[in-house]
Amino acid sequence: MAKIDRDGIKIHYEVYGDGPPLILTHGYSSTSSMWQGQVDALSKRHKLILWDMRGHGQSDYPDDPNAYSEALTVGDISALLDVVGANKAIVGGLSLGGYMSLAFYRAHPERVSALLIIDTGPGFKKDDAREAWNKRACDTAERFEREGLDVLKSASRERSTVSHRNAKGLALAARGMLTQRDARVIEVLGEIKVPSLVVVGADDTPFLAASDYMAAKIPGAKKVVVPAAGHAVNIDQPQAFIDAVLPFLDGLPIAETRHARA
Repeated sequence: MAKIDRDGIKIHYEVYGDGPPLILTHGYSSTSSMWQGQVDALSKRHKLILWDMRGHGQSDYPDDPNAYSEALTVGDISALLDVVGANKAIVGGLSLGGYMSLAFYRAHPERVSALLIIDTGPGFKKDDAREAWNKRACDTAERFEREGLDVLKSASRERSTVSHRNAKGLALAARGMLTQRDARVIEVLGEIKVPSLVVVGADDTPFLAASDYMAAKIPGAKKVVVPAAGHAVNIDQPQAFIDAVLPFLDGLPIAETRHARA
C-alpha cells in the first residue's frame, strides 16, 4: 500500500496504468474505492491516481483539528502529483473531491491540464448560503460524534459500503474540509483556461443548478447530465459515466499532460 508522508500524516494512494496523469478525489465520507468500477477503463490510456483524503479510508486520522483544511487538501494533491512525477495532470473528483479540484486549480493553475467536475458545487458567493452549508456540515460532524460510523449505513451508495477506521476523522474533516470560509473558489470559475467537463446525475437534485452554473461560467466547459443517476453518478450508471468521460479525455491535447518533473 503506497503512502506519502505529509508532516507526519500518512496519505494513502494507488496508481494504475500509464499515460497522461489523471488524479481523482472521492467525495466526503467516501474513499478511493468509489472509483474501482472505472479503474480498468480510465487506466488504459492514463496514469490514474486515486487516493484517500485525510480522515478517510486508509489515510491517517489525525486528532488535531488544524490538520484538516482546504489548503492542506490542495497540498496533498500537489504532493501526490510530485511523488508520481506529474508536473501537470487532469484533475477531477466527485462532490467535495470536485470542489477540492477547483480549489487546486485556483492555487496551482499551471499544474492542471483539464478539469473533471462531478456532482459538485463550486461554493457560495453569498454569506448566508455559505453559513447554511456550514451548519449542515457541522451537524454532520456532530452526528458522526454521536452515532459513529453507523451514520453511513443509511448514506448514499458511494458511502454506505466503504471502510473507515473511525468516525472522529470524518467529524474533523466535516468541520475542517467540508465547511467553507470564502468565495474564492466560485469566483475563479470565469478564469479557468483548461478544458473542463461537468458531469451530474439527473436525479442529483441538490447539484443540478450548481452544475448548470459551473458549465455556464467556466469558459468552453462541456456538461453531461446522466439519466437515472443520483449523487454517485459513476456508481449508479457506471457505463453511462464512462461514455460521458472517455470522449472528453480522448479529445485532450496529450502533450500538455505528459510533462514530468525532472
